Amino acid sequence: MTTLPPQPQMQRAFARRDASFDGLFFVAVRTTGIFCRPTCPARRPKPENIEYFATARDALHSGYRACKRCRPLDNGGAPPEWVERLMDEVDRAPGERMTDTDLRAMSIEPARARRYFKAHYGMTFHAYHRARRMGRALKEIRGGGDLLETGLNSGFDSSSGFREAFARVFGTPPGKGRDATCLLARWLDTPLGAMLAVASDDGLCLLEFVDRRAIEHQIETLRKRMQATIVPGDNAHLDTIEDELGRYFAGSLKRFRVPLVLPGTPFQQQVWQRLQEIPFGRTLSYAELAEDIGRPGAQRAVGRANGDNRLAIIIPCHRAVRSDGTLCGYGGGLWRKKWLLEHERGNG
Repeated sequence: MTTLPPQPQMQRAFARRDASFDGLFFVAVRTTGIFCRPTCPARRPKPENIEYFATARDALHSGYRACKRCRPLDNGGAPPEWVERLMDEVDRAPGERMTDTDLRAMSIEPARARRYFKAHYGMTFHAYHRARRMGRALKEIRGGGDLLETGLNSGFDSSSGFREAFARVFGTPPGKGRDATCLLARWLDTPLGAMLAVASDDGLCLLEFVDRRAIEHQIETLRKRMQATIVPGDNAHLDTIEDELGRYFAGSLKRFRVPLVLPGTPFQQQVWQRLQEIPFGRTLSYAELAEDIGRPGAQRAVGRANGDNRLAIIIPCHRAVRSDGTLCGYGGGLWRKKWLLEHERGNG
């Protein structure tokens, strides 16, 4: 990707909203995670929070999302506008069913939606929408809602259809749903790429970069350990981590306060606890970690526990390095590990 060094000419063009520079470069704002055209009418951010890119693709690859006011992707970029409309419609009424006919009425080809959601969210659009509906249904049931009324509110035509769908998703009939465990997931945009956050009622359970190869294994391990189903949704812990991540990347937050849920072996728990004690902007070797938890010589086992960490950045396994200080062993990619360490040293 091409990050452009700030030039006086670009800075003047952005300050003046000079239309002659539209398309020649793009402006990204670190504190909001949004990138814009030079002519965007939004209020100008502080210069130290600005990053310049040669193309919209470069800004996207750096984890920024397109501004909804100046729409820098309108000339052939991604994500497409129809996806935004579709997501807005789901958010507006998650309990309503949307058929292929409904999609066509929105001028969206069902096969196109299916392919896009499968590629970007790991499930088809209808599977995503069903998960939202079932998550909403479980919330109503656990809040004391009537089973039949909840089923009808969730878009099911009969109580039998609702019971069948509920059991298929949650592994238990709705009558026992008040005791079922449901984890809620949210997609988060960051300067280092998209992340998936998963939380229970008790706290954050997973935070991982979506392009990490092991993320499917991490999700499946979490689901089995907590005997839970993961569905898209919202809760206070997801709101907290989205806010705290934004402040962390802006350089104003050094310690996360979001409650954590960390199912794991006693050894993993020891390693993860010690990782959380490494000060912001500092590093520790794998050998030192092993010694600190009373397992001298077990640096390889410590490395495996690091790899099993399901809370990237929050449990700072990026602060673990070789004894000579060189970088290794980061599931999100060494380039991210290097970026995180430099970011923390620069804001320590």
